[in-house]
Amino acid sequence: MPTDIPERRTALPGGRVSAMPPPDGSYVPSTPPGPGTGRPRRGAPRTAAGMSRAAGVIASTAVCQAALMVGLGLLVTGPAARVWPLTSEDEVTDALARARTGTLDAVSLVVSGAGDTATVVVGTLLACLALLLVPRLPRWRDALFLAVAVSLQSLVFLVITAAVDRTRPDVERLDASPPTSSYTSGHTGAATALYAGLAVLVLHRTKGPWRRAVAVLLLLVPLLVGIARAYRGMHHPTDVVGGLLNGGLALLVVGRALLAGPHVPAAAPARHETAPRTPPEHARGRTAVVFNPTVTDEAACAGLRRVLEDHGHHGADFVATTADDPGEGQTAQAVREGASLVVVCGGDGTVRAAAEALAGTGVPLAVVPCGTGNLLARNLGLPVKPAEALAVALRGAPHRIDLGRIEGDAMAPAHFTVMSGAGLDAAMLESTSDRAKALLGWPAYVMAGLRELRAPRMRLTVGVDGARPLRRTARMVLIANTGKVQGGAALVPAARPDDGLLDLMILDPRGPSGWLGAVVSLVRRRPQGDTGRAGGSRPVEYFTFRHADIRFDAPQPRELDGDPVAPGRRLTVRVRPGALTVLMPVRGE
Repeated sequence: MPTDIPERRTALPGGRVSAMPPPDGSYVPSTPPGPGTGRPRRGAPRTAAGMSRAAGVIASTAVCQAALMVGLGLLVTGPAARVWPLTSEDEVTDALARARTGTLDAVSLVVSGAGDTATVVVGTLLACLALLLVPRLPRWRDALFLAVAVSLQSLVFLVITAAVDRTRPDVERLDASPPTSSYTSGHTGAATALYAGLAVLVLHRTKGPWRRAVAVLLLLVPLLVGIARAYRGMHHPTDVVGGLLNGGLALLVVGRALLAGPHVPAAAPARHETAPRTPPEHARGRTAVVFNPTVTDEAACAGLRRVLEDHGHHGADFVATTADDPGEGQTAQAVREGASLVVVCGGDGTVRAAAEALAGTGVPLAVVPCGTGNLLARNLGLPVKPAEALAVALRGAPHRIDLGRIEGDAMAPAHFTVMSGAGLDAAMLESTSDRAKALLGWPAYVMAGLRELRAPRMRLTVGVDGARPLRRTARMVLIANTGKVQGGAALVPAARPDDGLLDLMILDPRGPSGWLGAVVSLVRRRPQGDTGRAGGSRPVEYFTFRHADIRFDAPQPRELDGDPVAPGRRLTVRVRPGALTVLMPVRGE
């Protein structure tokens, strides 16, 4: 039976109805393991091989982090030193010095102390002990995340101060000057790693209405520490920003290696478990596993085979994709040969290729994320570890989701499962090398996106569901079947893969205030814009539709589920409601 997903309905212009996600933005929340599920308690240890890979990822990415931070420091102290706003930094430090009072001096001393070495070391130690020893909180992986993030920040900080020689502000300093360079602020970086790291754990490992308020308070601490350090004459503003960035990158690097996955990991059942007495329909026929060999090695295939055997899928056929056929042909052949279940191991591109062959067949798809983005798996509520994702899917139930059907000039008709678009996102994907993706993972896309921000705006005409076409400018046009991207961010808040609709986002921020407005809109998950507005400019606009025609004044880079396609001037999109059947986690399993 298909799973039931509670939803609320919102009326749209013209009398149409859109399915909206629950108020908290969740889609299929993870649930604690129940008796008989074969899932270990949270914090189950990783294998030695997994920890070795995590250590390798952290080490290699930390080198890139150090290189980036040193490069920015040399830029700030070198070629960019005479460029505004760096030329105004002395004015800022002078103004802060003139604003000093006895009360502010005392307050800043206390706040600055929240980021000093002794406080951070003791705070990290106590937090780790609490995570390891307090009853009902035994999470060794969370403790390791916090300890390694704080340590990594410190190591990179030492490299930065050794490579970048920057004198401290030329004002009276209220603290003794340490021997390290002014760039970056070590207090701010250490506070970011500790307090923002605790905020991450509060948000992702706890429940309750209080968690967001606590997380906000924790996130304010490193910012206040940075302001206090500048007030006390110890750092330039860019030193503080560098400290925030260094601490944030350390959390990102370590978090991706150690915490990637759902809030409650769902591990594969133990080998001694028996298959259910009444196997589901998809376990009674042939099972085909289509895998991308560039991201799925022999060990991973062996682990997936064990999970399949444990769930009653015996003798599964493993078929590799090729450069010429990324999955559509292999999937179509499996369906012709009578497969009752197709398991796809790869990134969103491999899943999209398989969806082309499965559309309309009713044969269920089990998604096993092995790529860089894995956005469909994230939106379906699956873990990001392959064996865990497969185990959760096989314990789930078939559910029909929509597909988008898109075509354009120099672009053959194709389906997409997650998102398609033109402009900034497509240019970002096109400029990200395979080597960068293999080394950094999805943060490589962010770095590429920063390089593409100077690209000129697009001019386009948008027509949705037969309404009068609208003229717009934009940096990015995104057509979404699902709403979440990496990190659980709801880029298109109303998008749901089972509502029979698609969502269009037009991103057109102008200047710093425009980008700030766009970020606020996305963080608050409150769409700006509507189909009834004839003109004006907003940083983010959303349209919900069944059919849309988008025409650009000039050829634009385009992408399809994370894969660049030929540039062009037109995109025509329609929804195919319930065209794809996928195995999804069951609420309360």
